[in-house]
Amino acid sequence: MSDTFKIHIEPELAGSRLDKVLADAMPDFSRSRLKALIDDGQVLEQQAGGKISASRKVKAGEEYHINVPEPEDPEPQAEDIPLDIVFEDEHLIVVNKAPGMVVHPAAGSPSGTLVNALLHHCHGSLSGIGGVKRPGIVHRIDKDTSGLLIVAKHDKAHNGLAEQFADHSIERLYSAVCKGHPVPPSGRIEGNIARHPVDRKRMAVTDHGGKWAATHYRSQTHFAQNGNAIASLIECQLETGRTHQVRVHMAHIGHPLVGDPVYARSAVPGSIKGAARAALQSFKRQALHARVLGFRHPISGETFKFESDLPYDMKELLETLAPYRV
Repeated sequence: MSDTFKIHIEPELAGSRLDKVLADAMPDFSRSRLKALIDDGQVLEQQAGGKISASRKVKAGEEYHINVPEPEDPEPQAEDIPLDIVFEDEHLIVVNKAPGMVVHPAAGSPSGTLVNALLHHCHGSLSGIGGVKRPGIVHRIDKDTSGLLIVAKHDKAHNGLAEQFADHSIERLYSAVCKGHPVPPSGRIEGNIARHPVDRKRMAVTDHGGKWAATHYRSQTHFAQNGNAIASLIECQLETGRTHQVRVHMAHIGHPLVGDPVYARSAVPGSIKGAARAALQSFKRQALHARVLGFRHPISGETFKFESDLPYDMKELLETLAPYRV
């Protein structure tokens, strides 16, 4: 079920922004909620036709129909989804997340997430510190980033792991394929990361606000064709854990990750030909894998370190680029 509201535009409101008109007429709804309804196509005007924007200037005599869908169940449901389990005991579980899997339910991904799979596998026995939609989740990796992730089964384990993330004692190494050849081949990237001032879906290195972040990178293999740099296999070690950190920092120094749909928007240079060009163009996610995860067990105190192989798509990319190794 959903509720539908109708708002008629009186002459004195003509020329006002649609989002402001709705906010004044529907005080029980936040401005952000109303904007989301507009963006989702839930606000319609018969004469306008099609999707309209929040900044639209309303006209006298128009009538807007606002459809407010019934809120979705905030509690994720257990789903029988296969998991690649690297380690498990009664306190925690380490999984090797496949690329394309969202970590926890969110707008646009209410099901099919790692949390849904974990609820089924663990029979609901996960820590509650992360909230209803994030049970057991101590840290995250992006949907299209693959690799190792640790999940807490109860609050004591969650707190113990969270402390290690906070004091940066967790060992995390990522393997990535970036565009070009970083200069110098190894180094440390430091810079605060915050939301991009214009594109709110992106993060950016900023001099104003944000959170401090540092990434160490090391080139392992360079690939080139007729003297033109193609790509590099690199290893990145995190001092901090910010949203999109590796992706943002590598893009910041001019070497975004291959396939990154957000930070590597430039086309493959025309100087790169043949199989190498096809491989770069066909790779549709950021070439990033959380390969190593080391931590101190929050209950026993034992030190653990796990490593996972590169996923099939990154292996295929590197195999294609192998003849161009320099």
